[in-house]
Amino acid sequence: MKPDRITGTLCVGVSACRVQVPCATATCLSGSNSYIAPIMTARTLNSLGIAKAPKDTRVVVAMSGGVDSSVTAALMAEQGYDVVGITLQLYDHGAALAKKGACCAGLDIHDARNVADALGFPHYVLDYESRFRQEVIDDFADSYLRGETPIPCVRCNQTVKFRDLLATARELQADVLCTGHYVRRVEGENGAELHRAIDPQKDQSYFLFATTREQLDFLRFPLGGMEKEETREHARRFGLAIADKPDSQDICFVPNGRYAELVEKLRPGAAEPGEIVHLDGTVLGRHKGIIHYTIGQRKGLGIGGRRDEDGNPDTDALYVVRLDPAASKVVVGPREALGRETVYVDQLNWLGDALPGEAGIPIEVKLRSATRPASARIYTDSEGRGRILLDTPQHGIARGQAAVFYTPGDSTRVLGGGWITGTEESAAAA
Repeated sequence: MKPDRITGTLCVGVSACRVQVPCATATCLSGSNSYIAPIMTARTLNSLGIAKAPKDTRVVVAMSGGVDSSVTAALMAEQGYDVVGITLQLYDHGAALAKKGACCAGLDIHDARNVADALGFPHYVLDYESRFRQEVIDDFADSYLRGETPIPCVRCNQTVKFRDLLATARELQADVLCTGHYVRRVEGENGAELHRAIDPQKDQSYFLFATTREQLDFLRFPLGGMEKEETREHARRFGLAIADKPDSQDICFVPNGRYAELVEKLRPGAAEPGEIVHLDGTVLGRHKGIIHYTIGQRKGLGIGGRRDEDGNPDTDALYVVRLDPAASKVVVGPREALGRETVYVDQLNWLGDALPGEAGIPIEVKLRSATRPASARIYTDSEGRGRILLDTPQHGIARGQAAVFYTPGDSTRVLGGGWITGTEESAAAA
């Protein structure tokens, strides 16, 4: 799939061309057919695992304008690879474009282009706004309407970045696509494996669980073996102006963090009010739309607590335990009511050596990006669905989130993951 639009300067003259394609297979992007790639005689693998000299290895780098992707590009250029930088224009939110902490915005495109200019490799901006709106933003809004808690960053990686951008990289005759994600690609006995990053505070494996085996063959993650401060030291060493640029914190298309406002704008009428109901059926108050609530939420319910049989305040905190979009109800209860021991997932992406099947295998599973992995056992069926049986009930599990699987013990390997479609209560909560 070709990009909607490409902007940027290709090159001036054959001598300046750094985006050359061997004439035997394609035409040089400069319009000249005068370049012929040298024939490799040695089978020694370069640092990216390719049997070519670095100068003959084309590396497309996904550049967001932040320090991580910029250092990735700089490291590849320093090693002598034929680097091409690509930045995705994903949205246009006017004033939000200049907000610190938002990625893929106008300022970030400017920063990415400056890095490419400073290091001397070509840089392109691809207009992906239409497909980003369809694949990520619309899905985000619809997910909230279904009472789910979406993760748009995973959808973005799954579609726009690791499907569409990867296809574009192949069209540019790239040998690999590099990103600045903190995750590791390891060559195993049965092919490429996905592993956690060395830095546990920066590990992004949860957001990359949907990466397929085919994509892993083409992808490289040079920062996966680094601590974040080491990355910034490299940026300073290269003299990059973005060396101390803050990390992005918000969802790029919701830079103010007010998700419900965006959903209501995209889906007028989405904020339909309704009842806040206790598990015992007691109506405690009114809500202003289920899009404002998520499973496990405690603050901001506005119900002022309950009273016991004697009329005294009940000090036990209440949490959102269920969302009922059909009836427009927010169901609340005590924390123990959040406990779940069985989780169901769909759209399973398995990266292990063999599917667990009906026998199941032990795993560790992350059910939210910010939670620690929990011990469990996973069972799969022939339809690409999984059933996770947790050793200990977990709290705050929401539909629309991801369940990401890891090899238990000291291993760092990612076994895959899937989208949470439902849960069953633990015996203690039932």
